[in-house]
Amino acid sequence: MSDDRLALMASSAPRYADAPASLGKLAKAKPRAGIETAFDVARDDLVAVMTVLRDDHEYQQLMEIAGVDYPDRPERFEVVYCLLSLTRNHRVRVHVTTDEATPVPSVTGLWPVAGWLEREVFDMYGVAFSGNADLRRILTDYGFEGYPQRKDFPLTGHVELRYSEAEKRVVYEPVSLPQDFRSFDFLMPWEGPEYVLPGDEKAKGEAPGAPSPAPAPSAPSLKAKKAAPRKPRKKA
Repeated sequence: MSDDRLALMASSAPRYADAPASLGKLAKAKPRAGIETAFDVARDDLVAVMTVLRDDHEYQQLMEIAGVDYPDRPERFEVVYCLLSLTRNHRVRVHVTTDEATPVPSVTGLWPVAGWLEREVFDMYGVAFSGNADLRRILTDYGFEGYPQRKDFPLTGHVELRYSEAEKRVVYEPVSLPQDFRSFDFLMPWEGPEYVLPGDEKAKGEAPGAPSPAPAPSAPSLKAKKAAPRKPRKKA
């Protein structure tokens, strides 16, 4: 592929860098450090800023709403909106922070697709969105407890399901870890584990003066059998 073709493909892909100059005048938005175009916006100003980005700066499409969990922060959750401008061939991100109790204003009035995207963030992180008329789980199963993408959610979950032959249906039970391989030691292989595996006793050194174990008798080799002369048969 020629260099001109590669340059054309690279220039046609939507960019985060090289922000339009008009974004420098975006009110109620604080630019984030870095080479990509992103802004921090207060929760109460979210809908107003997103409306300006859509109508005045030509960011027509809401591509994604993502969530991030920072448990050490007072407002531990960060909701990230990814916008795309087809006319400017450019992308921009808008970041909003919140906690477990404070809802984020919904942008379903600007982009109807936000209804499903906000439901995903609610299902994974427990972030509520005020103004979303259908805010319910969308990815997890019925009766699921907790929010899987939170940093304090256990990797094994709280319940597990299996098919019960006795009841002839799928049943939910508290998580049990009967498998031996679920107890990880996190040791490096070359450092050696602290427990004894079968066969490790063979590697222990013998005490001084202890008799050496007798070697196993060796079977006669195949070459020795071939080298043995055959006895002549006696004539009857």
